Amino acid sequence: MFPRPTVKRTYASRPRQYPSSPHTSSPPATPSAQESPIKRKRPLLESSSVNEPPQKRANIFGLTSKDSKPTAKPKAKASATSKKKDNGTKKLTQLHFVVDNAIRSCPLCSLSYTKGAVDDEMVHKKHCARVQRGLEWGKEEEKESEKAGVRVIEDLVRIQGPKGAIHGRTICVPADATGRIGSKISNLLETINFALSAPSLTPEMLKASKVYLFLTPSTTGRERIAGCVVAQRITKAMNVIPTPTPDTQNNAVRVDGGLYCSPQLHATPLGIPRLFVPSTHRRQGIAKLLLDAAAKTFVHGYALDPSKGQVAFSQPTGDGRKVMEAWGKGGVRIYQE
Repeated sequence: MFPRPTVKRTYASRPRQYPSSPHTSSPPATPSAQESPIKRKRPLLESSSVNEPPQKRANIFGLTSKDSKPTAKPKAKASATSKKKDNGTKKLTQLHFVVDNAIRSCPLCSLSYTKGAVDDEMVHKKHCARVQRGLEWGKEEEKESEKAGVRVIEDLVRIQGPKGAIHGRTICVPADATGRIGSKISNLLETINFALSAPSLTPEMLKASKVYLFLTPSTTGRERIAGCVVAQRITKAMNVIPTPTPDTQNNAVRVDGGLYCSPQLHATPLGIPRLFVPSTHRRQGIAKLLLDAAAKTFVHGYALDPSKGQVAFSQPTGDGRKVMEAWGKGGVRIYQE
């Protein structure tokens, strides 16, 4: 038999010491007393692992192995907030206190509205146009005239306009009409009530009323409502005291417009609760034409005489009082709605 070859060791005779678990933090075992003392190694971090490859050291200088020059970092723009923090001061805003009355009163239609309010300005624009020029009366209303009971009182009426003589017509419409004509009458009465600061007429009053309109031609091909008189059936009214004395004022009833009336009531068949003419059609005799038509045709087959107290006004305004006195020759009475 051949002799066994001698085996030489190429590694240390002392066995290696491995930690019991991969994530232990205990130091390696201490050497025996016979061995010479050695320095203890730094303990492993809890997050480190034996199986994990060693992490690269962070490049704190911005250098790479291929490029030895530091990489240029973009400069961040300093925001306004950081500037404020750096300066330690707040940015102030200059305020201006404006003393301005937002409520306006239109000199053309006398309507008060709030300047800057969209709804108020729209209402004012619409109302001002109606007060100055009047509402339109077109073919749509003419188609429903017969159905709504519209009557033509007088046709081809000649009046003196601002640019010469013009011809219009007078019609009578039931105040409680429905449909398109009823909507037109409602818009017209709403405009008149706004202009006169008067309350709305009740349905009972509209049922006993007739609306007299004066229509004139316009450049648009449609007619314009150049005047309106509402005639109402009433029973009693008060006589107006022309020149009240201190004794009569104590017993008289004072109404709007600076009028004094006798408290005694007298039988009166016709009342005028509303009278209105747009501003561009005034001083042309339209109010007198409409009042004459109402006095002649309101009671079928009988013409009323205002000078004899057969017609009464409902608390007229200053302009309405002038028309009442000129038309009725001092005989028109006053009644309360």
